[in-house]
Amino acid sequence: MNPHAPQPISITSLVYSLWRNRQLILQMMKRDVIGRYKGSIIGIMWSFFNPLLLLVLYTFVFSVVFKARWGVGPPESKFQFAIFLFVGMIIYSLFAETLSVAPRLILSNISYVKKVVFPLEILPVVSIGAALFHALISLLVLVVALVLMNGYLSWTIIFLPLVILPLVVLTVGVAWGLASIGVFLRDVSQTIGLVMTAMLFASPVFYPITAIPEYIRPWLMLNPLTFIIVQARAVLILGMIPDWIGLAIYSGVSVSIAWLGYVWFQKTRKGFANVL
Repeated sequence: MNPHAPQPISITSLVYSLWRNRQLILQMMKRDVIGRYKGSIIGIMWSFFNPLLLLVLYTFVFSVVFKARWGVGPPESKFQFAIFLFVGMIIYSLFAETLSVAPRLILSNISYVKKVVFPLEILPVVSIGAALFHALISLLVLVVALVLMNGYLSWTIIFLPLVILPLVVLTVGVAWGLASIGVFLRDVSQTIGLVMTAMLFASPVFYPITAIPEYIRPWLMLNPLTFIIVQARAVLILGMIPDWIGLAIYSGVSVSIAWLGYVWFQKTRKGFANVL
């Protein structure tokens, strides 16, 4: 393979690459998940305790100290507040965990750049795959909590994968772009943490969207997390059908951004070796 030859940029080539390298993707995802907890006493159980401890902390601060409420009708318990908060945390963590490491994906795998036969485009996919594993663990905790709180699960939970999938596609696309830019502009890895923190508080993780003045809500909806968090709460907690029109529009935008991110990554990857 000639490293200077034009790289394929079509969606078909992307799908083919992911399918052809599916075993490698799964192996690297497993390595990332296990490697994160290597050497710790309780190992992978940290993937359960981390979100649980954060949930307890955030619930205390926002429901006890700041007296925050979701306004879903009295009486509203602190446990109910925790459930709404937890859904937002799961969505945000999936997004932030992937993008926080994206600018360093190529920099931390320089040896793969030298191997011209290695499919560098799978690195962001591996990253979000590991994040999805942790999101699944948190989701299992949430499901148990919902059963304990209500005694049942709403049937609308079956729509959750359809709600999450557009965000996954969008996140991978942005990760491709950040992974490439991070090679040429090292400051990106330093600023991404600040951006993720800003997006956390600019999305309805700790508060309902109805708590925001109406003239600000359209700006809040520009945050890619806002719509998905609202829809996830609707199908998981409130037993509501997703906003299909909104999901269709969001999915179209996500696919477009993902393809643009992939094109940018493929167009710039031949310069990685020169910079590194």
